[in-house]
Amino acid sequence: MRKFGITLLSICLFISVASAQRKVLDKIVAVVGTSIILKSDIEIAYTNYLAGGAPANPDIKCQIAVNLISQKLLAAQAIIDSIDVKEDEVDNEVDRRWRGMVQRAGGEDKVEAFLGRPALQYKEEIRPDVKELLTAERMRSKITEKINTTPKDVENFFKRIPSDSIPTINKEVEVGEIEIDPKLNKDEKAFYKQKAEDLLARVKKGEDFATLATAYSQDGSAQLGGDLGFNDRAGFVKEFSAMAFKLKTGEISPVFETEYGFHFLQVIERRGEQVHVRHILIIPKITEESVDRAKLKADTVYDILHKVAKMSDDVFSSGAAYYSDNRDTKFNGGMLLNPDNVQVRTTLIPTDRLDPQIALVIDTMKVGEISKPQLILDNSGKKTYKIYYLRSVINAHKANMAQDFPRIKEAASQAKISKTMSEWFEKKRKETYIKIDPEYQSCPQLIGWATPVTTAQVNQ
Repeated sequence: MRKFGITLLSICLFISVASAQRKVLDKIVAVVGTSIILKSDIEIAYTNYLAGGAPANPDIKCQIAVNLISQKLLAAQAIIDSIDVKEDEVDNEVDRRWRGMVQRAGGEDKVEAFLGRPALQYKEEIRPDVKELLTAERMRSKITEKINTTPKDVENFFKRIPSDSIPTINKEVEVGEIEIDPKLNKDEKAFYKQKAEDLLARVKKGEDFATLATAYSQDGSAQLGGDLGFNDRAGFVKEFSAMAFKLKTGEISPVFETEYGFHFLQVIERRGEQVHVRHILIIPKITEESVDRAKLKADTVYDILHKVAKMSDDVFSSGAAYYSDNRDTKFNGGMLLNPDNVQVRTTLIPTDRLDPQIALVIDTMKVGEISKPQLILDNSGKKTYKIYYLRSVINAHKANMAQDFPRIKEAASQAKISKTMSEWFEKKRKETYIKIDPEYQSCPQLIGWATPVTTAQVNQ
């Protein structure tokens, strides 16, 4: 329910079905140490690239080849360094990929028909590729884990950028929100709880859990018969986790409530600190009466804040912590994070990346003001009331250390990581036997990668 010198693109997307669709041993396009890369690996990866909506670009095949060779080098070093990935981690990643494919395709049967094999067979076929990928990622993390970017590094990085190449930063804003969600009262919830109870009774009488989940459960797992795969305690919301981890294998829970609605679950398997469960979820529908109650509360919160002599970050932060229903922002001073740079946790958001509904509201606001409650609809049509706070506005400008230090630091850090990985690959490729088919030796990214062939070898 809930990036390396030679660019490592989304290998996980590229290779996810390579093994599963390979039917015969075909042309070897590269040998890396004792590992091989087949032409079908690259062709299928390119097909998946196109299937993702990307424009046709045969040059991408060169990058795919680089990615796969890089992955082989990393995975080989991981074995030397005794870096391993646990089987349950592989299971989780395999299950995550399968669920994603099913959701995108619109059903497990459609995926199986496309692959020409059942889910279990497909999962077993992709396990080696998935494990190698996870191992390579862990090796990369080890190589770069001690990289540290100091303020002096950032300053030197910025000074090396030619003046005519310094980027222009678009207009950015910092926006806070207090979200008031419509909530059903006990009587309004009763119908939906009873619906879940009725389904539970049918399961207990012998009806197939997966069939009922497919027919009635109201989340993405319905297409998988309610199967959520393996997760640890952090993989579920608190109430769900508490229920899942107190049951034994095979046991079915009573109906219980979480922020998502009413559930009951069955434990399929326990494995250490992970549990494999399936569930059925019934989501209560918001009533107009609950929307009216949310509006009344939002108006009250606005009146309380509006009466403050001077709005400040501290005042709004306290209001968000006390009143807001958005768990992602209420303990962050109510501030929204840049969705394109969540890892850095920057609250500066380019105006062209703002939700149009928010942009429309703050367009007429002054810095330090709060908006009246706004009825907002999300992509699913869910209604909620939000009060916005415009904390700051930074107009479009040439990047500079004073205003853009976090962004420049991130670029400097990525440059150090890229340099470190490039140096690692340069060293490792000289130590490893690499043979590349002539078809790919012309790739600009692979020039110099193949192990030189001696005169003696040619004569042989």
